[in-house]
Parts: sequence; structure tokens; C-alpha cells
Amino acid sequence: MPSISDVIKSYQPDTNAYEELYKHFHSHPELSFQEKETAAAIVKHLQNLNAYEVHPNIGGYGVAAVLKNGPGITILLRADIDGLPVEEKSGVAYASKARMKDFEGVEKPTMHACGHDVHITSLLAAAETLAKAKEQWSGTLILCFQPAEERGAGAKAMVEDGLYDKVPEPDVVVGGHVTPLRAGVIGTKHGLMASSADSFELHIEGRQAHASTPHVGIDPIVQAASTILRLQTIVAREVDPSDFAVITVSAIHAGDKENIIPQEADLKLNVRAGVPETRERLLDSMKRIIDSEATASGSSFKPELTHFTTYPFLYNDSTVASKLEKTFAAHFGSSYNANIPRFSASEDFGILATSINKPSCFFLYGGLDTEVYDQAEKEGKLKELPGNHSPYFVPQIGSVWTGFEAYVVSALTFLDKEENVART
Repeated sequence: MPSISDVIKSYQPDTNAYEELYKHFHSHPELSFQEKETAAAIVKHLQNLNAYEVHPNIGGYGVAAVLKNGPGITILLRADIDGLPVEEKSGVAYASKARMKDFEGVEKPTMHACGHDVHITSLLAAAETLAKAKEQWSGTLILCFQPAEERGAGAKAMVEDGLYDKVPEPDVVVGGHVTPLRAGVIGTKHGLMASSADSFELHIEGRQAHASTPHVGIDPIVQAASTILRLQTIVAREVDPSDFAVITVSAIHAGDKENIIPQEADLKLNVRAGVPETRERLLDSMKRIIDSEATASGSSFKPELTHFTTYPFLYNDSTVASKLEKTFAAHFGSSYNANIPRFSASEDFGILATSINKPSCFFLYGGLDTEVYDQAEKEGKLKELPGNHSPYFVPQIGSVWTGFEAYVVSALTFLDKEENVART
């Protein structure tokens, strides 16, 4: 039997076509649960391969495709497909100029600032290769193009909309993400791969007054400012420095005129943790501080804290990770890291596996220009490089092929023909 690397080399699709497809997806992003045209392009591409049973419109605009190819394991490969309300400033020729209304009905510039355009293209290229290489593997392949990852809701929506009534339940689930690492670098790890994330809206009610008479009002801006600063002491003074925790106040809206103390202030918060115990501590302390700052402000109004998004912890199964370590190391060589740093962001990918009590593994790979990355590393300026959610984050086109190879290697690791046929 040919090696996995030999299969990839023999059946790799036309690079120019997929690089143009990547540019198309990059310049035509769509926000969470609005990925209509993105999904339509995915469905059309899969149908043109004439190999897959395609299921559109799952959990919104989610797409699943199935290729049954004899006895063996069933593996699901996942790519997320939504963009972000970010105005692109990269300057590339195929930069996004798109605008869409977000879930609050406000029109925003829209960009694939997280690299999901890379994920889509990589998985479609893998779909073509694996269809053409059917003689080299055995088992069942499921492709999952998931909507609304950026709202932490797409995986759950697909499961609740009957994903596993439409496609077979997988034995193993694999996904990946492009990151601001050096292009070509790829890695996995055992155990915790991505943190939890909880998002909140905080409404602080004050008492409106003229700026010249602050004593008759209750200033929600001062209360908000005190709350924001005090929240930062949770990580600084209540969390073990060796642990991982972040509390971010990412938006504040209050007031309209310079001589009016406003009636209210609205904030948005994001809380991340590396272990469940720390998450609970962060959430409890946050609520304590928010209420206490209202009391300290002399306000009789209790702040309203609304929890609107939750990302679960993402854990890589050790058995799955161990199998991938062998094939990733064999294929990627020195570019592979078996203990890649944990993803500091969060993912809802794991729900596709945990909802049916199946194991999963998530890999990470780099997307930044090698020369730019190496120079920044030499100068100690890595933190200045654009990362996920930056208006300047446009992964190198070559990262499409790293993702493509990782998907194919993952599939062939578990769809080994000799092993699966021998089981029957």
C-alpha cells in the first residue's frame, strides 16, 4: 500500500483552482447564521465532485456530505464557515468589501478575519482528493461545514437540527484551525486544547442629570469605569499565576452629549478560563464585583448581567491524538509539533463529538509569512503580528495546503484500508 504522503502527492487537486476559490471565499464573507451564499458555493462544489451525498441547510446554513466507501471506521472532518463584523485593512487585492447586518440589525463591514475561508477551501480540496483516492482507503467519510462558530452556536444548532439523523454517527471527529504561527508549522497536543469562553452583556442603570449637578445624579459611566478596572484584579489577584484566565471588557456604550450625565451604560464582557474550577471562580467573582461597585456608587439599581454565549472546554482525546501523532510526524516531519501551545481562543467544535459521546482531536497550523514571522521573532516583535480577529489577518495562501494535507492525513489515519477490511 502507498504511504499517506504518496496518496496526497498522487491525488492532490489543481492548486490554482483552489487558490482562486480561497480568494473568492475571502472576498465574500458572511456573518454567523447568514452564510447562505457560502453554503451554496460549498454545496455546488461538492455536487460537482459526483461522489458525495450532500445535505444542506442543517442548523441554518450548515452542510454535511457523506462518502461511504466500504467497511471500516466513520470519521467526521469539520470546517467552520462564518465571517466576522470586522473591516478589512490588509490591502490585499482580494480584500473583503462586504457589509452585512449583524444579529442586532446593525450594518457592519464583514471579513474572514479568523481564517475560516482557509478552513473551507482546505476541506473542499481534501474532499476532492479523498474522492479520487477511493481505491486507497476504506470506511465512511463525513465532511461537516459548520455555521456560526463565531457565536458559539453552530455546532449545537447542527446537532439539534438532526445532523446525526441525516449522516452516520462518526467514530471519531477531527477539526483544525489556522493561527498566527509561522506558515507550515502544524501541531496537536493531548488534553485541553482550547479554553472555555463566556460572553455577557452588562446593563448599568444610573440617574440622568446635568453635568453641572453630578450630586443629584448617579453616573453610570463612573460606575462602569470602576467596574472595568476592578474586574481586572480578579485575574491579577484571585487566580494562580500558573493558571490561564482572561476577563475582557470589549465594548462600552454610554451617553450622547458632553454636558449630560447619561441614564445608562451598556458593556460587553468576555471571560475565558483553562480549567472548570477557575471558570467558576471567575464568574462568581465577576458577579460579586459588579454588584459591589453598584453599592459603592450609591445606586439602588441592581446591574443586569445577561449571559448570551458559552464555548465549552475543548479536550483532545489521547487515543486519537496518539494515532495522529504518528501520521502527522511521518508526513510533516520537523514542521510537526506534538505539544503545540494550547489555543488561547475558544471553539464549539467539540460539541460535534461530545453530543454523541465520541472522541475528537483538534489540530492547529500556522498561516503567517515565514520571512515576516522570522524577522519579527528575531526582533522580539511577534506580538505585533496580526492574529485571528485582526483586520490585517490574512493567512498566506499556502496555509490552504497545510490545512488540506492535515485533513487528508487525518482521514487516512483512520480509514486505513488494510486495517478496516481486516476488522470485517
